[in-house]
Amino acid sequence: MRFFLVLSMLFLSACTGLPKGIQPVDDFELPKYLGTWYEIARLDHSFERGMTQVTANYEMREDGGVKVTNRGFKTDEKTWNSADGKAFFVDETNIGHLKVSFFGPFYGSYVVYELDKVGYQYAFITSYNRDYLWFLSRTPEVSEELKQQFIKQAKELGFAMDEIIWVSQS
Repeated sequence: MRFFLVLSMLFLSACTGLPKGIQPVDDFELPKYLGTWYEIARLDHSFERGMTQVTANYEMREDGGVKVTNRGFKTDEKTWNSADGKAFFVDETNIGHLKVSFFGPFYGSYVVYELDKVGYQYAFITSYNRDYLWFLSRTPEVSEELKQQFIKQAKELGFAMDEIIWVSQS
């Protein structure tokens, strides 16, 4: 029994870890990060498959955590879907490494590894491994220069760029 408890703890903590070779930003300021972000690009995964017009909204919770609301339009069903979650810092509150949960006690890493620290206008996000990647922006469209920066950096970090989905925001 003890073995399974330890194994479960190791598995759950691995999901809130960092992918090898990727570090979260420092000097992270949560108040500046709060608000609405538009999803510009992502790696495909089942919980957003077929979605366009995807946004993420972050608000403070009374317990010091962050309320996360993800919303997107399911094109095949012609319906809006949303999911509410919660996030908390893994370590220091000035490091862009949070753990987020949409399903009870199960958390996954939310690693902000690139961020416009001046105006908080864009962010590149991953999770505990390279199967997850998001490019978020405060605006529904970004410059070609910023897209190329995202592509270049993601390739250098070993993400599967041939699987990137550019999200329609219209």
